[in-house]
Amino acid sequence: MKAKKSYGSIVGIGELQPSRLTYGRTTLEMIAEVSKLAVLDAGLEPGHIDGLLVGPQVGETPQHVPATVCEYLGIKPKMANVVDLGGASAAGMVWRAAAAINAGMCEVVLCVLANIREEIPARSPNRNPIREFDVPFGASGANTSYALLMQAHMAKFGSTAEDFATIAMWARRNAQLNPSAIFYDKPAELEDILNSPMIASPLHLLEIVMPVAGGEAVIVVSAEFAKKLGKPTVHLLGAGEKITHRSVSQSPSLTSGPLKNAIANAFEQSKTQAKEMSLLSLYDCYTVLVAITIEDAGLCAPGEFGKWIRDKDLGHTGDMSLNTHGGQLGFGQPDLAGGMTHIVEAVRQLRGEADNRQIKDAMTALVTGNGATMSEATALVLGAEL
Repeated sequence: MKAKKSYGSIVGIGELQPSRLTYGRTTLEMIAEVSKLAVLDAGLEPGHIDGLLVGPQVGETPQHVPATVCEYLGIKPKMANVVDLGGASAAGMVWRAAAAINAGMCEVVLCVLANIREEIPARSPNRNPIREFDVPFGASGANTSYALLMQAHMAKFGSTAEDFATIAMWARRNAQLNPSAIFYDKPAELEDILNSPMIASPLHLLEIVMPVAGGEAVIVVSAEFAKKLGKPTVHLLGAGEKITHRSVSQSPSLTSGPLKNAIANAFEQSKTQAKEMSLLSLYDCYTVLVAITIEDAGLCAPGEFGKWIRDKDLGHTGDMSLNTHGGQLGFGQPDLAGGMTHIVEAVRQLRGEADNRQIKDAMTALVTGNGATMSEATALVLGAEL
């Protein structure tokens, strides 16, 4: 009989004895226990885990589920996701894990599901670090957390309010060429940003995204299928992902983030580097995130984004184009679709369809995504026709 091709192998298993009810336990605790059993059965160490697939039912958190689980387990994977297929979730995890491994995103994927069952539903014991160590001390929202990152950067490197405000200024300038942007026809220069209300020191109002309604979508097919369509095609040349924590109190660093690793992997896979990019389409919920991403991408040394940005024209005709659609700071943030705006703009630029903001001879774009407080990171290198 002809040997069959293996697309992946299961090398470890873990199982908890079923019980009718659980008492005083949390989902995170059970996830940790069964994960440990699977890792031991495989003869591995927790540090070997560089991929995570988890179910949506983690009672200790309504969102950022992979980051919360990663933080609790103490792992820092290159790929993580939620699989929500009901009773098909487990089987769905296995093939997704194999697909991620074959795509070169990771090597060892933990697939885990667990749940508690209580006779009288009650609030689970507080085992989520963000609830224990952040919220009680006032770090209860994104503004406060990102302000902390900005304070840390200023304290460590001497970066100034003007340095960060320059990022918002360019976002507004670029938005003036995008009629779809929420701040179209509403420019803001450096003094306007610095004079806007202080929301969480040292963050000014105009350095923070404006939530808006909206939607974004893209269609992904194989390169072979794309050829049949006969339309301008944008190719995924490389990708990287990294998760290091969930709550800012657990962050390994306040002045560098997981995007450093994700971007490096995307560049390595695509055999490109930052200075080759025609477009930087960088996630920009706050100016400080853009600043740190510029440094983590290797465009300048740590702490030197201010000097770097002062010497650059960041418009579509400049020497380094950044968020030509205005970024989320200029376009607006339609919730989770905000990150997709960066992909859509990159596709427009690489297909030569960006109208009056078109970058000349655009060939490659770096696109980044960020979740929670600089903790969930993805990076893509996209390219025009091969």
